[in-house]
Amino acid sequence: MLLATWNVNSIRAREERLLAWLERWQPDVLCLQELKVADEDFPYERLRAAGYCAAVNAQKTYNGVAILTRKPCENVQCNFCDEVDDTQARLISVKYNEVQIVCAYIPNGQTYGSEKYQYKVQWLERLRRWLEAHCDPAQPLLLCGDFNIAPAEIDVHNPESWVRSVLFHPEMRQILRERILSWGLHDLFREKNPDTAAYSWWDYRMLGFPKNDGLRLDLILGTNPMLQRCESVEIDRNERKGKLPSDHAPVVARFN
Repeated sequence: MLLATWNVNSIRAREERLLAWLERWQPDVLCLQELKVADEDFPYERLRAAGYCAAVNAQKTYNGVAILTRKPCENVQCNFCDEVDDTQARLISVKYNEVQIVCAYIPNGQTYGSEKYQYKVQWLERLRRWLEAHCDPAQPLLLCGDFNIAPAEIDVHNPESWVRSVLFHPEMRQILRERILSWGLHDLFREKNPDTAAYSWWDYRMLGFPKNDGLRLDLILGTNPMLQRCESVEIDRNERKGKLPSDHAPVVARFN
């Protein structure tokens, strides 16, 4: 199985690039974040013509997540379905070939200590509670998406310049370790590339990509059964090049 995750930063703006990427890579599963379209504007027909079914949790203007699959998926669930009044479309889960696949778009958090930062902290805590209630760490599960957190110094080109940012703040990294990974998940890229400094996001501003001043924010996390099946994980840096790219690059994992 070939699975990828990609924050497309507007599927309308990136539709042609998305279709070309699918043609080149032919993944079995693609998790998408930051769709920025209402459901009626999602390109279902063009993706169906390209050979993909789509499970979509859409939201006009902001957010939105989707999972594209070669074959129809099962048990589609959107959002946490908890007691919190939250209209942001940031989570979708499906069952595909006996693997639970969860696509998540974790909040950015804006600035440390802000209201949006608190929302990010609370959202991650809700994700932990959702995992505990609906998932089993002993079963095949992949949690993929834009986490808006770089896990370690090796995942940041210039750690000193980012340490106060919500993308690399010590508190965020601690929450990722102690509340999400500790549930029973492995960072599959780091497991397969223990010493590789590679990034999946570069700011559009300040020539971030030409300078390679990036962060690895896009993760594929897996339970132990998926770690055992994982053969490789790579970042398609080339997709960040060219005309009108997303500021994120796809991350691709291969499983036996």
